[in-house]
Amino acid sequence: MTPDEFRKHAHELVEWMAGYMENVEKYPVKSAVKPGEIFNRIPGTPPLQPESFSFLMKDLEEIIMPGITHWQSPNFFAYFPANTSPPSILAEMIISTLGAQCMNWETSPAAAELEEKMMIWLRDMIGLPDNFEGVIQDTASTATLAAILTAREKISGFTINSEGVASAGTLRVYCSEQTHSSVEKDVRISGIGKRNLVKIPVKEDFSMDPVKLDEAIIADKEKGYVPCCVVATIGTTGTTAIDPLRAVGAICHRNGIWLHVDAAMAGTALILPEFQWMLDGKEYIDSFVFNPHKWMFTNFDCTAFFIRDAEALIKTFEILPEYLKTRTRGLVNDYRDWGVPLGRRFRALKLWSVIRSYGTEELKRKIRYHISIASRLSEMIAGEKDFEILAPVILNVVCFRFCPSGLSDDQLNAINEKLNHALNDSGKIYLTHTVLNGRYTLRMVTGQTNVTLDHVERAWDLIKNCARDLKIG
Repeated sequence: MTPDEFRKHAHELVEWMAGYMENVEKYPVKSAVKPGEIFNRIPGTPPLQPESFSFLMKDLEEIIMPGITHWQSPNFFAYFPANTSPPSILAEMIISTLGAQCMNWETSPAAAELEEKMMIWLRDMIGLPDNFEGVIQDTASTATLAAILTAREKISGFTINSEGVASAGTLRVYCSEQTHSSVEKDVRISGIGKRNLVKIPVKEDFSMDPVKLDEAIIADKEKGYVPCCVVATIGTTGTTAIDPLRAVGAICHRNGIWLHVDAAMAGTALILPEFQWMLDGKEYIDSFVFNPHKWMFTNFDCTAFFIRDAEALIKTFEILPEYLKTRTRGLVNDYRDWGVPLGRRFRALKLWSVIRSYGTEELKRKIRYHISIASRLSEMIAGEKDFEILAPVILNVVCFRFCPSGLSDDQLNAINEKLNHALNDSGKIYLTHTVLNGRYTLRMVTGQTNVTLDHVERAWDLIKNCARDLKIG
């Protein structure tokens, strides 16, 4: 592709991008294609000769777009959001154009130093203590793995990397029953093992019960196990429950256990002074993660990972072959030593663009608005006799179910599952579910970048009508 051809197609592509953002609401939110449908429309062999980019765009529209679930639709209420925004997209275009590999300071000094500064901005915005240092990881799953590995090394005197995990005895990691599944995966990868992940019961509000945590740690120590790490959550995936950091942190401090906090989605709400209560007990935290790529309008991937003892993190991950030795070693942050991957993208540019384009006050306004929409939705649900809310509404997630009278728990579970599928198959909205105390629960997340109360009110009308039609049928 020549420079002139690139300019032509790039301008056309920008028009396509702008048009998509303007019209995303018109697409079916959830793709309706069947398994294998897209695969079978793609040729079995690559082309022998060059093809025009215009042919690719034609196939994008005809083959790929029908198989896309539109996460940027304001009618996307599923999972947690994976938001983007125009400032983030523009920065991503620059990142792709530069194509910088930001593993060392020397491979792009500006990338390293902008990342360092952005982590200071974010740290101060969310209210972490100023002795925390930060690094951008790809996902919260990877960041939590980095935390568990660092906790593993620190509790073993940094011997496991050289001697193997068996050399430190039986390590134990603790989390609540509502903690994200990535913690179990990370414990497996770390060599600690799934059997040594202790899931602590939760209280009525679905937050970790610190009394049960304390009991589990005491019992494990009596058996000769080595408590290594506790993963507390600010905003669990199922219900956005908030684990009590002060009570959990005091237990960790008393027992010399690493405290990692997963605030993947809810961490963005910490920019609001009225939600700083979620960080009560922050002096006990050893590491902390949240995802600007969820609720801070910065497109995937961009995870902010903070740690109190950066030297412990670096000591866990650093490795220095000859080809990576530089004259600036020890004078700068070489972020390849701050996590699993060697190769790193210039993600800090997206954060810089988003934070500067919105400003902290507009970011706060949008987050407050999303929270207010969830509060209003909960009021609408509570006003209907044949619906019920199943968990406290704290942030932007509302957990509820359709509960017509005269049905057993099994029948209610079946009708709510049927309702969920009917709503999603309509293409008009997209919801996901969880199970709370054995009850099939619909989750509605009001966190998409451009969602409004109007979108939620229309969605609620659709949910009511669809549910009652199922009841009649």
